[in-house]
Amino acid sequence: MRFTTFIARRYLFSRKEKTIVNIISWISLVGITVSTLALIVVMSVYNGIGELTQSLFNVFDPELIVEPAEGKTFRTSQIDYEAIANADAVANISQIVEENAWLTLRQAEAIVQLRGVDEGYGRACGLDTLIAEGEYLLKAESDDWGAESDGIDYEPAPQLDYVLLGWNIMIRMGVNSMTNTPLALHIPKRGSSSIGFSMDEAFNNGYAYPAGAFRIQEEIDDLYVIADIDFVRRLMSYAPDEVTALAITLKDSKQLTSTKRQLQSLLGDGFTVKDRFEQKPLYYKIFRSERLGVFLILSLIVLISTLNLIASLSLLIINKRKDIATMRALGMDRQQIRRVFFTEGILIALVGVVAGLVLGFVTCLLQQHFGIVKLGANAIVDAFPVAMRLVVFVATFLVVTLLSTLVVAFTVRRAKI
Repeated sequence: MRFTTFIARRYLFSRKEKTIVNIISWISLVGITVSTLALIVVMSVYNGIGELTQSLFNVFDPELIVEPAEGKTFRTSQIDYEAIANADAVANISQIVEENAWLTLRQAEAIVQLRGVDEGYGRACGLDTLIAEGEYLLKAESDDWGAESDGIDYEPAPQLDYVLLGWNIMIRMGVNSMTNTPLALHIPKRGSSSIGFSMDEAFNNGYAYPAGAFRIQEEIDDLYVIADIDFVRRLMSYAPDEVTALAITLKDSKQLTSTKRQLQSLLGDGFTVKDRFEQKPLYYKIFRSERLGVFLILSLIVLISTLNLIASLSLLIINKRKDIATMRALGMDRQQIRRVFFTEGILIALVGVVAGLVLGFVTCLLQQHFGIVKLGANAIVDAFPVAMRLVVFVATFLVVTLLSTLVVAFTVRRAKI
């Protein structure tokens, strides 16, 4: 152990001398510990909330989605559908038809995003496990073909069509899974204008019963209605194999990049293959920017806590005047004496940051396993989610250490030794 380090360690961990200077040094250490702990906990919780939100979005945002480069729709007969479905990394491929629609029932109405999906969509994306009320049902055989409901004149069919509503839409429409009155869905006819036309002339109209409601995320619950793809095709006057997109689920997410390149090569320039980041670029950019902003704000708090080192080191230098004279008598020059107090400041910072990292890890671990801090009763999860990331721990250590080093170097350099 170097002599300067030995002296600095004795100043910090001395048991015999308990002066106000020692107390201030320990206050500085505790301040760094608490600020480091706060940085770790807040960033871990923020990452946990971000991952939870992303996982909810993933129900509607498949790992890969295929869309036409130009236009709104394409036909599966135009592409090598079998080659895509049989690709090594592809677990499931689902057809989607999506369009804005006007949903009405008596005096209630809502503009919704109507998404028509095939039979495998619910299992592939996990939507069938997120039904908050009712059941996952999109079509069923009719028991009362030709009957009327609630005086509404609609064309009966041997098959009943059902829709799954976002939770907020269900509340707005005043229905539930027991409602025996069909909801009316209106979609403008292609190539027509509603000016001067009746509803039947301007809109394609369809009727479906509410089978249940999903509760995922506010933005989704307030916008989406899920229906059978054939029902939406009839409303849109689409061909039996016409779609607006293909949703692709992978066997292994690690193969996403290579599979994306493979599918793009199969499809050519007429189609685009997007991953989740490309499907919602604005959301992910905002999330990353917010995370960086939170980290920088908390780093400012860390900087404030490290400023306590100025006071503790300045008082320590004043208090150790006799020791400084002794060091000079032993042959130490000014640079070596400054190194003693510089090492003292660094030791305070290192002990503080390591203690903060350990306490932060323990706190996050307890929250993960026991959910100590709870959320509200209507929340999707019971307790605040936590996601610890090695990069957060490394970044925190580097930031706190760097800020402390700068503060200590400035203080020691300006001190009269």
